Amino acid sequence: MASHKDDIYKKIWGVQHQGITAEESQAFYSTWAPDYDKDLSTGLYNGPPMVAEALAGVLGDRKDARILDVAAGTGLVGEELQKRGFSNIDALDANKEMLDIAEAKNVYRNLIQEFLGPKRLQIEDDTYDALCTAGSFSDGHLKSDCLEEMIRIVKPGCVICLIVKEAFLLEYGKLEPRMCELQDKGLWERVSRSVAEEYVENGNGIIFIYKVL
Repeated sequence: MASHKDDIYKKIWGVQHQGITAEESQAFYSTWAPDYDKDLSTGLYNGPPMVAEALAGVLGDRKDARILDVAAGTGLVGEELQKRGFSNIDALDANKEMLDIAEAKNVYRNLIQEFLGPKRLQIEDDTYDALCTAGSFSDGHLKSDCLEEMIRIVKPGCVICLIVKEAFLLEYGKLEPRMCELQDKGLWERVSRSVAEEYVENGNGIIFIYKVL
């Protein structure tokens, strides 16, 4: 008989398997939303506290920094940022059911239901002091073509903090080269690239911090 942990892994695979479309992943999240927090509270996924801690390390005492949590889902990253004293946080996610749960947590000032890709968001240039996202780069989710849009909405001199499953960097292959291309173009510069051990139960993550130029 399959264990509860096996069932959760099946859900994670179901929403992140290779070849899944954005439409398919969003439909999956809509049905998973009521159980999402409970399923991911088991230690199988540790991205939210890791990215929040990394961003807090950069922002320091700037507790009033305006932060955008991209692919915010049910607000797990927002909760971790709030625990660290940050309160000026907006959420961006494509899924209404997930955002409804995030809204009930009262950790975000604004909730924006949009999918981050190459198309221009309804957000002005140079709006945010920081942007972060956890666990959002894979098939059916964010792709390397969204990085310029991230850069556009973050103020020059401010930071973007991403945590990505290390295995996905190898499997999908386009994200890190694109980061380097944008640095070569003078759009941002890398502050750090560090390993986050036990990002998921069966693998590490990589935390990238970039400064927008």
